[in-house]
Amino acid sequence: PAFLTMGAYSYLSKLWEKKQSNVLRFLMRVRCWEYRQLPSVSRVSRPTRPDKARRLGYRAKQGFVIYRVRVRRGGRKRQVRKGQVCGKPKTVGVNKLKPKRNHRSIAESRVGRRVPELRVLNSYWVAQDSTFKFYEVILVDPFHKAIRKDSRIN
Repeated sequence: PAFLTMGAYSYLSKLWEKKQSNVLRFLMRVRCWEYRQLPSVSRVSRPTRPDKARRLGYRAKQGFVIYRVRVRRGGRKRQVRKGQVCGKPKTVGVNKLKPKRNHRSIAESRVGRRVPELRVLNSYWVAQDSTFKFYEVILVDPFHKAIRKDSRIN
């Protein structure tokens, strides 16, 4: 039978597919509030989405670290004094500019700058509200014995 073949991770991923469901909407609301109270980059003891983290390469062993990052949503505003852009009319925009990189990439680079001794492996979306998007970034310690001995990871 089909129901015997589905494991726990399959059920978790099915749950996360329906983000508009009552259960997940409630969870998101509570979690977003909690994440907003924390610093913009904070270490997490375990992944919020273990199924997604494992698919992206995370393993529950020494040397793997997870950080949660908060990125402000929306376009970027050009940082110029009094909104005065010096130069040609083509480059005169201040407000309706879009960043070259997406929010996830920005989140990864922020964590990479925070902990330079770790390598960024991957990242995934966990929550968002009107102001912020929250990502969890998987990092690996390349000099940890458990990582160096494992031929699949190293």
